[in-house]
Amino acid sequence: MNYLNIDKDRVLPVVTELNVLLADYQVYYQKLRNFHWNVLGKNFFELHNQFEDMYNDTKIKIDDIAERIVTLKYHPISKLSDYIEVSNIKESSPLLTDVEMVDILKNDQDIILNQLSRVIEKANIAEDEGTVDLIGAYIRELEKSSWMLNAWSKNTSDVLDSSFVK
Repeated sequence: MNYLNIDKDRVLPVVTELNVLLADYQVYYQKLRNFHWNVLGKNFFELHNQFEDMYNDTKIKIDDIAERIVTLKYHPISKLSDYIEVSNIKESSPLLTDVEMVDILKNDQDIILNQLSRVIEKANIAEDEGTVDLIGAYIRELEKSSWMLNAWSKNTSDVLDSSFVK
């Protein structure tokens, strides 16, 4: 692995976790499409657009993750059946309320954040700075998305921690 300067045996655990992450994002992507197509109610316009923004962002991440695996000189998993088998995220019915959809996505984001942390852990051990850099940015972006979905789920009378406010 000349151009990476990383030992192949040390990078294999990174690739394994990246493939799980790839599967997680693939199932999450399809779920976002499902919810985009099937959301109903007074929040339709807002959530329809939000879900579209989220799946477009996810599509880019899927490509980046697969290309990172190839950069590490492995083939990414690419069969739908493998994604379903490997993913920590499960499929969802389209027959859900808008609130149920958002709750499911918040849970899925927690699952993805946990997997992102596993990738970072393995990449740090392998001294794989490229993967650490890529995944670190994804963590920051997903935390922001989780905050936004969580804020959407709150009542306007809810407040944040006010320990620092005088």
